Amino acid sequence: MTVIPDKAAFQNSLAALGVVTYQPGESVIADGSKTGRLLVLKKGTVAIEKEGTEIAKVSEPGAVFGELSLLLDRPHTADVRVLETSQFHVANAAALVDQNPIAVLYIAKMLAHRLDDANHALLQLKSQLQAGEPHSVVAKTLNKIQGLLAVSGASLVYAGYPHDPLA
Repeated sequence: MTVIPDKAAFQNSLAALGVVTYQPGESVIADGSKTGRLLVLKKGTVAIEKEGTEIAKVSEPGAVFGELSLLLDRPHTADVRVLETSQFHVANAAALVDQNPIAVLYIAKMLAHRLDDANHALLQLKSQLQAGEPHSVVAKTLNKIQGLLAVSGASLVYAGYPHDPLA
């Protein structure tokens, strides 16, 4: 038996949480706000934006939003905007981590995968720069790193980088 829960165990642990539906164009999280909420995508598609630039689209059920704000006790670091009708499990972040050890372990696993993937992408970027790769190749790797650092537990859906960090 593994200590770290899989996506199904995590999603099952959310069954008692309320579900909120957002419509296209609505903001789920605003950069700089501090909501105290943790949101888990049940279904739909959202865009992660930083300073008006889309850095990722997320459509993977189980994607978590608000975890960095919770763990670092800081305001949210990006905007999350709904692209198609989307449903989220919504939890009081502090209460969830106090009452749901599966959620804590799942978030830790996601963050560990993101860090590992970002480290690999940084090594790739370094290699590309040393090899004098074209700007377009370097830019693509930078976009990959940006997306990795923006989303937890999601399949990133943007040019050239569909990846599930929990696979």
